[in-house]
Amino acid sequence: MKAYEANFDGLVGPTHNYSGLSFGNIASGEHKAQASNPRLAAKQGLVKMKTLHDLGLVQGVLAPQERPDIHTLRRLGFSGSDSAVLFQAAQYSPRILAACCSASSMWTANAATVSPSADTHDHRVHFTPANLTNKFHRSIEHETTGRILAATFANEKHFKHHCALPGTEHFGDEGAANHTRFCHEYGERGIEFFVFGRYAFDDQKPAPQKFPARHTFEASQAIARKHQLNSQHVVYAQQNPDVIDQGVFHNDVIAVGNRNLLFCHEQAFLDQAGVKQQLTRAMQGDFRVIEVPTSAVSVKQAVQSYLFNSQLLSLPDGRTLLVIPQESQNIAPVWQYLQDLIATDDSGIDELKIFDLKQSMSNGGGPACLRLRVVLNEAERAAVNPHTLMNDTLFTKLNTWVDKHYRDRLEEKDLADPQLLLESRTALDELTRILNLGPVYPFQR
Repeated sequence: MKAYEANFDGLVGPTHNYSGLSFGNIASGEHKAQASNPRLAAKQGLVKMKTLHDLGLVQGVLAPQERPDIHTLRRLGFSGSDSAVLFQAAQYSPRILAACCSASSMWTANAATVSPSADTHDHRVHFTPANLTNKFHRSIEHETTGRILAATFANEKHFKHHCALPGTEHFGDEGAANHTRFCHEYGERGIEFFVFGRYAFDDQKPAPQKFPARHTFEASQAIARKHQLNSQHVVYAQQNPDVIDQGVFHNDVIAVGNRNLLFCHEQAFLDQAGVKQQLTRAMQGDFRVIEVPTSAVSVKQAVQSYLFNSQLLSLPDGRTLLVIPQESQNIAPVWQYLQDLIATDDSGIDELKIFDLKQSMSNGGGPACLRLRVVLNEAERAAVNPHTLMNDTLFTKLNTWVDKHYRDRLEEKDLADPQLLLESRTALDELTRILNLGPVYPFQR
């Protein structure tokens, strides 16, 4: 049965702000306390979604989280009316308030790990929301993420939804940002490639020294078991600890793959030669690696440009498209490398498409961060909630919705404004009707 790789992008939420919450993400720290523009951020994301839809790709939308997260603030001991909770948090724990206002769910590469039906024992598409335990502001996402995914992929005949892994550091799971699926055709059994930062139960193994390794080997193994994957079609690889310490907090900051092609930096993995051999063997020899040398692009330049936080896409006409952020064009060695790559016959990548995603990039997320890949065959595609699939009508509706509800400037001091909470809830309540999600948010339940 014919299958497609669909991309479900996270819609940027109304509280998009720069609070510098993500230690290890250099861009997040560098832009801390700057004013953000939630309206522009959402519109930049929508333009990318609509453009890819217009190219003939299957493109969906995933809703943001409810923020400020009053429910979590109450769990932490703040009490009284919603306004009183916000006031107390702002007075006594402003960093906790900022964490409970983060719009980080926009980066749906971290929403979940997804295994296509061609890979799973029961021939259903499996979803496991990531627990994101390494960062408090993200660890509070997975329950609502699970409800949004279940409302988007609601047919039990085709889709299987799991709970997140236990919320401890031993099973730290960062979702699809550390997971890639290789295949020859989307509808055929593929090779699921799990990348991790450290071993949780063996402190003698290599690990970064400066920044945290957010994803564990044990979490990857657990997801493979939950998704009923054949161990002969799974490959595990460890991130290079040295590049984690240079700001490569997820694998998708240093590598991206699609079908039988891996595009990565030469320092991406520990024992990189061995990783390439394993993947080539698992893909029965039909596998290609574009390995960018440090002499052409340094790790620092890769992180600054988000060269590898790109989308590697197969167009309907068979060409391969690389979607990159504008920052990749602005860093001379990166842009020169890309120009040379495209100019080379049979390089593996045929075309570049550049997007202005500055609002997301300033918080540490590029094109690949904004999407969750879901391989769907024809029957599964037909079973997806149709209201979440991008088209001309939905694009217009969502832009109108953003214009109606989003602010064009937000600073950290604004997070305690009770009016922002009201605005956000009003917007999300309307969004659930646009996307036909039902009551997925705590304030609706």
